Amino acid sequence: MRVIFAGTPDVALPSLRAIVDAGHQVVGVLTRPDAPAGRGRKLAASPVATLAESLGLPVLKPERPDDALVATVAGLHAEVAAVVAFGMLLPQALLDAVPRGWVNLHFSLLPRWRGAAPVQRAILAGDAVSGVTTFRIVRQLDAGPIYRSMQVPIGAAETSGELLTRCAELGGPVLVDSLADVAAGVEPVPQSSAGVTLAPKIRPDDVRIDWAQPARQIDLLVRAANPAPVAWTMLDGQRFQVLKVAPGERSGPSLTPGELAADRRHLWAGTGSADLQLVEVKAFGRKPMAGVDWARGRQGGLHPGTRFDG
Repeated sequence: MRVIFAGTPDVALPSLRAIVDAGHQVVGVLTRPDAPAGRGRKLAASPVATLAESLGLPVLKPERPDDALVATVAGLHAEVAAVVAFGMLLPQALLDAVPRGWVNLHFSLLPRWRGAAPVQRAILAGDAVSGVTTFRIVRQLDAGPIYRSMQVPIGAAETSGELLTRCAELGGPVLVDSLADVAAGVEPVPQSSAGVTLAPKIRPDDVRIDWAQPARQIDLLVRAANPAPVAWTMLDGQRFQVLKVAPGERSGPSLTPGELAADRRHLWAGTGSADLQLVEVKAFGRKPMAGVDWARGRQGGLHPGTRFDG
């Protein structure tokens, strides 16, 4: 089929490769405009733009979904559009410009976790299973009828970045099979109105650690926030990030919430339920490192009673 692909970040790359490998004619690739990146904040093309250009595919970088884009998309004469993390809301005129519709790959088992951060929200909620779903885009957010879905179990220590990478790889073939459904005239099934949950973007203010919470909830927060926006707390008036934690058995009296202690192999923090290992941390102005290494190198040492602020 003649296909338009719309996507921007790394998680969209497996799907673009899968569509090309399946023999579809990709007549255009839509992606977000070049954006500042890296320490120098120089303009850089999106991962999808870089891959598309290496494959010799025509790339469009619209600033907004205006009438000019609608005319351009209509002029490509695509039969269907495939979407993975494009990052732009599509108005009805743009949806109508592609005869067989826009098929979106979403990283949850819809109708659970509609929105921008389904993987992070699934981990934060303690879900045992996530998944991938393909559906026809409609004006209501992530509410269109479903073509296919696949369950993806969540690992006991898996971060949102790790789970998203797995879902992206597994989702490529699911999206290709969904395009085959479109070609065969298969109609998608309406989503259930029961079990709808929303997955708004997680922001830095959402991931400040409350050490009075149980260790399990802090573990979920840290995993959900890795690699971004990264869970954090305050130490000596400066932001201190926590990238990885783990349960464990510590000898000695339990620490109070937010209190720190270290032994030869571990850095520990007290919580509302049990002491928790801080496996990987990032102090202000420093690189990420093992928690115990940070404790060894901390200026002035880690004296008894040291605790996170607030």
